[in-house]
Amino acid sequence: MTRKRPNPPATHLARHLALAWALLIGYASLHPLAAFRDMGGELLSFLTAPWPRYYTRFDVVTNAIGYLPLGFLLVPAASPWLRRSFALPLAIVLATALSIGLEVLQHYLPSRVPSNLDVLSNALGAAVGALLGWRWGAVLNDGGALARWRTRRIVRGQTGEMALVLLFLWWLAQINPDTPLFGLGDLRGLLDLPTPVDFTERRYRAVEIGACVCAMIGVGAIGWHSMRARSRWLLATVFAVALFIKTGSGAVLVPDGGAWLWATPGALAGLVAGALALGVVLLLPPALRFGVAALALLAGVALVNLAPDNPYPSAVSDAWSAGHFFNFSGLTRLASALWPYFALPYLMALQAREGRSHHAAHDHR
Repeated sequence: MTRKRPNPPATHLARHLALAWALLIGYASLHPLAAFRDMGGELLSFLTAPWPRYYTRFDVVTNAIGYLPLGFLLVPAASPWLRRSFALPLAIVLATALSIGLEVLQHYLPSRVPSNLDVLSNALGAAVGALLGWRWGAVLNDGGALARWRTRRIVRGQTGEMALVLLFLWWLAQINPDTPLFGLGDLRGLLDLPTPVDFTERRYRAVEIGACVCAMIGVGAIGWHSMRARSRWLLATVFAVALFIKTGSGAVLVPDGGAWLWATPGALAGLVAGALALGVVLLLPPALRFGVAALALLAGVALVNLAPDNPYPSAVSDAWSAGHFFNFSGLTRLASALWPYFALPYLMALQAREGRSHHAAHDHR
């Protein structure tokens, strides 16, 4: 009698990505967080107020773009329980409710002003995203193209889905131009801490190289142990996409030559050294590889937090700090600052999973 092959486990990737994106939107909308105080007036009066006198088309478009991924993700996230025809309006309602709730909270922040135009542009962005999710969001659910690829390539269960969420957040963090290439975990901005050392060109270049090498080892080890079918080409693609995002964001922020401003001598040297170091680390025994990767993540965080402030910020950094990109800069800075502190526990979970698999295989023999 042949045993029926078990179905692949259900994927909740869309739900996890939607939650992560909603949290990032929440932070970006309330950034910079300050002491909450009642600014007076009715909480919902902004909904019926006249349109703001001063706004730009760019602000409206960027607000809509910020909510478009949320609308897209909410449709497949709700589809396991609802038909897509019901998931579509639910996604729009949930995203609009989030926007209104965050605008209400802005009422208590001195530096933010709630706006009905923001709610409208956010709702329109979510509606466009939900329509796209209604049409193509099924790729994230069971049986979809991405879900099938994930089943073939990525470890099963919550462990594999968290790997993809971490990867998505790592790519998002690459948009932030204020840290060395791939260097994440800088908490000085969040905690208002001073820079501990003065700037010298040699010192800053050393930090660029070290931070890039440490990040490539840490990210590479996480990616390697998150794969079911391990592939150096797939791992190289992860870093290639990150560089594409870094280059593309620079080109958007500074159309005249901003694409390659990240490619400093220190960053390029770090890429070469990091690729060589990662190649060596992948040859190590798994237990030693996990230890080296954990030390690399910790060392990278230390380097980034000890890095001297660059007194010659690039044009990309100046454009990113401008008012037009205020919400997005807060969003990417949060992802950049917190990513290693989620990656390290995940790396430990991967090590525990690998240990259990090894013991199970040994017992089976």
